[in-house]
Amino acid sequence: MPTSIESHGHERGTRARVARLILEHGPVAAAALGERLGLTPAAVRRHLDALLADGMIEPRTVRPRGQRGRGRPAKLFAITDAGRSAFEHAYDDLAGSALRFLAERVGEEAVTDFARSQVSSLLRRLEPVMRTVPADQRVQVLAQALSADGYAASATKANLGGDQLCQHHCPVAHVAAEFPQLCEAETEAFAQLLGTPVQRLATIAHGDGVCTTHVSPHALGLATSRATHSDKSKETGR
Repeated sequence: MPTSIESHGHERGTRARVARLILEHGPVAAAALGERLGLTPAAVRRHLDALLADGMIEPRTVRPRGQRGRGRPAKLFAITDAGRSAFEHAYDDLAGSALRFLAERVGEEAVTDFARSQVSSLLRRLEPVMRTVPADQRVQVLAQALSADGYAASATKANLGGDQLCQHHCPVAHVAAEFPQLCEAETEAFAQLLGTPVQRLATIAHGDGVCTTHVSPHALGLATSRATHSDKSKETGR
């Protein structure tokens, strides 16, 4: 199994184009792929067989709408998680190299600045919206925005109070494993957008299945602050 779907050579280059079309437009039929790429049915079949053998794509059978009884269901091809990861790894390698270069030439603070600049677009886009959204709906709005950006996010009420924001997919997980500044900047942005303390409980970058962030309600955040202040006062006798 190849380590990257974006490998060299004419044959593999064409195969990568087939896979990319399936990624972007799938599930799709073999005939449609041939038409888009100008390939013969035999050539399309050869590339599809190779991608199937590598686990990059999977077949799906779909019966056309309105078709009942007799008739052959259409055979379509869709990208698998492994196929999607192959494309992501190619971009991850480039992003990781760029950040390593930045850290070596300028310093770790430059990586932190870069990470914050990456989430600045989310802040610019959502800050005006959040000002008009009731506090108890902000986590849901944030989850919807993150899902639109490819993070497959969801928001639920936490058992101990507050909310739980989950990101079931992270497009930059492999880079964030090496550069935690990306996760830290994102967490800072969440707190700023929601206007309440947040705490990262798990990240895909660290090997967890889901990125999980606990969002404290305002009252919980204030209570914690007051309790901490009270404890310190007792310790100092004030």
